[in-house]
Amino acid sequence: MRFIYSEWDDSLIQKIKDMQDLLSIFNHLLLKTSGDVDLALQIMRELGKIGALPQGVDLDEFEKNLLEQNIIAKQNNGKALTRKGERALRQSALDQIFDHVRSSGQGNHNLPVAGGSSEEILPEMRKYQFGDNISHLDFRKSLLNSVSRTASLSLNMSESDLEVFDTEQTTSCSTVLLIDISHSMVLYGEDRITPAKQIALALSELILTKYPKDSLNVVLFGDFAREVAVKNIPYVNVGPYHTNTKAGLEMARQILLRKKSVNKQIFMITDGKPSMITRSNGKVYKNPFGLDPVIVNRTLDEAVVCRKKRITITTFMITDDSYLQGFVQKLTELNRGRAYFSSVDNLGGYVLWDFVNRRRRGN
Repeated sequence: MRFIYSEWDDSLIQKIKDMQDLLSIFNHLLLKTSGDVDLALQIMRELGKIGALPQGVDLDEFEKNLLEQNIIAKQNNGKALTRKGERALRQSALDQIFDHVRSSGQGNHNLPVAGGSSEEILPEMRKYQFGDNISHLDFRKSLLNSVSRTASLSLNMSESDLEVFDTEQTTSCSTVLLIDISHSMVLYGEDRITPAKQIALALSELILTKYPKDSLNVVLFGDFAREVAVKNIPYVNVGPYHTNTKAGLEMARQILLRKKSVNKQIFMITDGKPSMITRSNGKVYKNPFGLDPVIVNRTLDEAVVCRKKRITITTFMITDDSYLQGFVQKLTELNRGRAYFSSVDNLGGYVLWDFVNRRRRGN
């Protein structure tokens, strides 16, 4: 395989120089190349030739270790990520974006409304109260209290001897992450799809490890909307698509309405205006120029429907265009959701902080 640079990418070179760990560099390049292992390794060799990698690295040994550790595997048409490699990529994304949140060990929240709850058992104990679940009894401590009180092993327990583990009411949360894969996500030389995929990977790993009762679905929207499995996130790429925001919101809403969770939310990452809708009769209407009122109004209608279904939309807008920000502000107002306007570099922190903070407060 031969790789030729088409242009000098200062941002990529700086990103690589900031990473000292070869595996982190490899994982970042995997996202840039939509999971193409051979291409990622080839780019690493090219970067090594120009001195962008740490001095003295042995890339042949690095590749051998990836194979031995079953991070990658040889296939007929080249090398590919294994399931273990996909998990490692999710963990790497979480580590890079969310170390400061993961170290806090927090994230549970009080139940905001009735229904769909569960009890999280805490390490702290307290005296038994009428109505407590007896499955939460600490039999060892209760027995010691009885022996201490009676000075015998007669097991003559009283209610005052009983102690239970304290609990906290928690509820699961269902989240759909909407990612814009229209052509503008790589337009004007700025790569916006890579951080979007990194966020999806980090969120999925966070939920799988910290909030196993939660659910996360990932929906891509360009000309149309489609759902992708968590394992397929690294291989997502943009296409020559318009931006059918309405289709994305509609599919996200349909997914969430099938969930039994009390809290339902949509996180939408986009950098451009809606430029396409699919009418109720199946016909497509496109207009890439300006904010077409037909497209805008139908998209805003979907935001209102989500609000009526108690689905909150949080939009992360990667743009500084005040014209487009006005549209997002209107969508946010109608949905009673939230909007953040951030750069590519800060996007990951915004999304994950927002996710955890919403869980702490309740939706």
